[in-house]
Amino acid sequence: MGCKHDQHATGTPGFWRSRSGIGFIVIGVVAGYFLITEHLAHVIGILPYILLLACPLMHMFMHHGHGRHGGHGGHDAENHEHKNPEDKPEQPKKGDRS
Repeated sequence: MGCKHDQHATGTPGFWRSRSGIGFIVIGVVAGYFLITEHLAHVIGILPYILLLACPLMHMFMHHGHGRHGGHGGHDAENHEHKNPEDKPEQPKKGDRS
């Protein structure tokens, strides 16, 4: 199974190892550095608002909204939607007086 690739046979480097690829990587790193340093002040400025907005969003998405349980009579173990049907309450044995 001698699989030959053109790059290995001719000895030419791939794009990321060529002069153009390395230049592209350097420009990308420099641009990323300036993006982070310039916009970090904006992100830190809105961070308290993001945290305040996260509270109601987490409440809404983690509770899956309210009113979807059809009647919503209570949160007893028998009425709970996510209860495993195989889990049955233990029946008292005959002669057990508890």
